[in-house]
Amino acid sequence: MTFELLKTDVATGARRGRLTTPHGTVETPVFMPCGTGGAVKALTPHELETEGVQIALCNTYHLYLRPGHRRIEQLGGLHRFMGWSGSILTDSGGFQIYSLAQLRRISDEGVSFRSHLDGSSHVLSPELAIEVQQALGADIIMPLDECAPYPSTIDYLEQSLELTLRWAERSRAAHLDGHPALFGILQGGTDKALRERAATALQQIGFDGYALGGLAVGEPKAGMYETVAHVTPLLPVDRPRYLMGVGTPEDLVECVSRGVDMFDCVMPTRHGRTGSLFTSRGRVNIKGAGYASDERPPDPECDCYTCQNFSRAYLRHLFMAGEILGLRLNTLHNLHFYVTLMRRLRQAIEEGSLALFREKFLEKISILNRDDTVGS
Repeated sequence: MTFELLKTDVATGARRGRLTTPHGTVETPVFMPCGTGGAVKALTPHELETEGVQIALCNTYHLYLRPGHRRIEQLGGLHRFMGWSGSILTDSGGFQIYSLAQLRRISDEGVSFRSHLDGSSHVLSPELAIEVQQALGADIIMPLDECAPYPSTIDYLEQSLELTLRWAERSRAAHLDGHPALFGILQGGTDKALRERAATALQQIGFDGYALGGLAVGEPKAGMYETVAHVTPLLPVDRPRYLMGVGTPEDLVECVSRGVDMFDCVMPTRHGRTGSLFTSRGRVNIKGAGYASDERPPDPECDCYTCQNFSRAYLRHLFMAGEILGLRLNTLHNLHFYVTLMRRLRQAIEEGSLALFREKFLEKISILNRDDTVGS
C-alpha cells in the first residue's frame, strides 16, 4: 500500500490524497460502506462499482464466526468469495465485541467471548486477529483494540489505552511480512492527553496508517470534533488517517475539514433499510403518510437511479408493502448521496474552496424544506 498526499487545504487542514492498494486506487477523502459479513446489505458488487465505491469494509468478528476465515481462504480469499474487485479494509472485530458486553471478558491475553450465533466460546487474541485478516486477504487490516464506553472514568480510559497499546505491539510483531497494510488505532476517549500518548506510542511502533477509534460512541458532537482536530496534527503527514464508525453527512464534512482521510459507517445502508433517506434538503422519512401521493423524486437534485426513475409515493408504497425492492432503492440512493458528497469534498479541496463548501453545506442541510417534513 502507498499513500500520496496531493494537496492540503490551507484554510482548514483538509487533505486530498491517493491510496494505492493491490486492488486499485482509492481517492481520498473516501467513505467506505460496511460489508460486515462479506456483503454491503441490499446491493451487489456491480452496483457498488457503478456508484463509484472504491473500498469496502468487512468485519473480522463476523467472518471468523461464519463462514470461517479458513473456508474463505480455501475458496480464494475474500475478494473472490464476495465477487468484489475493489479494495477491502477489515476491522479487527474489537467494536463488535465491545457492543456485546454481556457476552465477553477482556484480559491481557485477548477477548474471551461467546458467539452471538450459537453461544460457543472463543478467544480472540491480537495474534489471531492478524491471522484471520491475513487469511481473508484484505488490503488493509486493523489490530485488536479495546473501545472504551462513554462515559468512562479517566482511570478506565488509561487502563484501556495501555491494553490497546500492548495489543498494538503484539499485532505488529505478528505481522511479520508487512502485508497487507496494518493501521494503528488510537484510543483514549475525548481526553487530549491520552490521545497524545496514543499518537506518540503508535508512531514509535510504526504503522502504515493511523485510525481514531472510540469516537461516535455517545459523546457530544463537539467533543468528537475537538478530539479529531486535536489529534490529526499529531499524526504523520505521509500516512492515511481513518476515523472509525463515523458518520452522518455533517460528520463527514466536519471531520474532512479537520484532516481525516477515511471513514466508514453503517448509516447510509441501515437508514435505507429503515426508510430514512439522506437528501440535499435534509433527511426524508419515507414512511410518512404525507408521501403517499407525492410524485416528486426523493431528492430533486440527485441523479441516482432511484431519483431518476421513482417517486416518493412509490418508495413509500414499497416500504409499507414490505417489498425488498424498496430497501434496495433506498440503500442505493443513500450510498449515492454519500459517494457524491465525498467526490464534492475532494473537488472543493482541489479548488481551495472547502471552507465555503462546508459553510454552505451545513447551512443548507440544517434547514429542512417544509414539504420534506410532511408525515416525517
